[in-house]
Amino acid sequence: MPIPTVKDLKIFVPTKDYEVSIEFYTKLGWTLNWKSDGLAEVELAGQRMLLQKYYAKQWAHNFMVYLMVEDAQAWYEHVADILREKSYGEAKVQPPKKEDYGAIVTYIHDPCGVLLHCAEEVKQEA
Repeated sequence: MPIPTVKDLKIFVPTKDYEVSIEFYTKLGWTLNWKSDGLAEVELAGQRMLLQKYYAKQWAHNFMVYLMVEDAQAWYEHVADILREKSYGEAKVQPPKKEDYGAIVTYIHDPCGVLLHCAEEVKQEA
C-alpha cells in the first residue's frame, strides 16, 4: 500500500508569554501570518511554525529547532542587537561555535527557553 501524501509539516512551539514570543520572533525576522487567541503562525524563509499559548517548563527547556543558515555570525550579531534594545524573558544568544559534526552554530534561547540552532554548513576541503 502506498504511503499517503503529506502536504505540509509544522511544529507547535510553546510560549511562556504568548505576546512576548510573537514580538520576539517577528523582531528576529519571522512574518506573522495569522494569530488567534492561543495560536499564531510565523514564517521564515518559507518555513512555518505555530507558536502556541501553552507552557510547560520541562518541555520548553528541552524543545529545539534547527535552522540551516548562510552565516551563523550574522545571526549572532542580529540577535545580540535585538537583545541590547529590549529584554525578552529568558532570551539570550551565544557566540557561534564549531561543533564536532562540522557546522558552525549560533545558539538562541527564545523567551521561554526553546533553543534555536542557527547552523552554518562548513564546506569540507577536498
